Amino acid sequence: MLAIVCPGQGAQTPGMLAPWLELPGTADRLAALSEAAGVDLTTHGTTSDADTIRDTAVAQPLIVSTSLLALRALEDEAGAAITPDATAGHSVGEFAAAAVAGVFDDAGAVGLVAQRARFMAEAAAAEPTGMTAVLGGDPDEVAAALEAAGLWPANVNGGGQTVAAGSLEGLRRFAEHPPARARVVPLQVAGAFHTPYMQPALEAFGAVAAGWAVAAPRTRLLSNADGAAYGADATGADVVARLVAQIAAPVRWDLCQATLAELGVTGVLELAPGGVLKGLARRSLPGVETVAITSPADLPAARDLVARHAQGPSGVAPAPTDDSRETAQ
Repeated sequence: MLAIVCPGQGAQTPGMLAPWLELPGTADRLAALSEAAGVDLTTHGTTSDADTIRDTAVAQPLIVSTSLLALRALEDEAGAAITPDATAGHSVGEFAAAAVAGVFDDAGAVGLVAQRARFMAEAAAAEPTGMTAVLGGDPDEVAAALEAAGLWPANVNGGGQTVAAGSLEGLRRFAEHPPARARVVPLQVAGAFHTPYMQPALEAFGAVAAGWAVAAPRTRLLSNADGAAYGADATGADVVARLVAQIAAPVRWDLCQATLAELGVTGVLELAPGGVLKGLARRSLPGVETVAITSPADLPAARDLVARHAQGPSGVAPAPTDDSRETAQ
């Protein structure tokens, strides 16, 4: 059983799209996604520096676009569309996963996430905030230390990793007095995402997302909120509602991984710009084969993984036709 997972913010690196643009069709696809996002993704994916692509308004559409370009390149190599048995995405990666599941077309996913990014960047600029990875430590002690510092567990990733978020002063206090046996690593993100600091972004984004064209998921799509797969009667509007709420709520990647284990997933493919989720899967899903696409050089290994593990559509919902998209209201 195959799962496709999609990385979140912080996975971007300067020049990451340059090798993809050497593949036939990628430049045209990227141009279409740039138009949908209203962002020059070609420039940002090839020549922009690390500080530029750290900007939330750039990073989010760039990451989602990279994931979807990698998937379409893999499909070109395989000569067929790829529908995994389950899909999930970490934070902004959930928009790419929703496109994998057929909720959005690629341009729709990137266009909507560009709106999300703009509102989240505005919310982050209102007050100095940030995020810090907490690696190791006793979970109860980590939770107590976060509360004492006035921080939130924005991401619970499993494998002994939590991401703290909040004010820069709170993060400083936390780093000065970390929990026992825990390592603290500041993250290159521009705000305290998935916390109450993002409430203004949630409200603004919700108004935009309500009118977006969507379809029901056609394979198992897992929610960051609780790791559960949307049911057989789920609509595109259900998915969008959770994507909106996710902006100010914790990402429970640990629960997504637990669901993958319960489903009996045997292979996990992380789309570009991959690496982080593969590492978490190797720690939390022992015995599951993993491949991360970091460049076109990884496509043969990804194709082999798909061929050996994919069992076909999961039957969660019927595949949408061209005219089956609804408006998320």
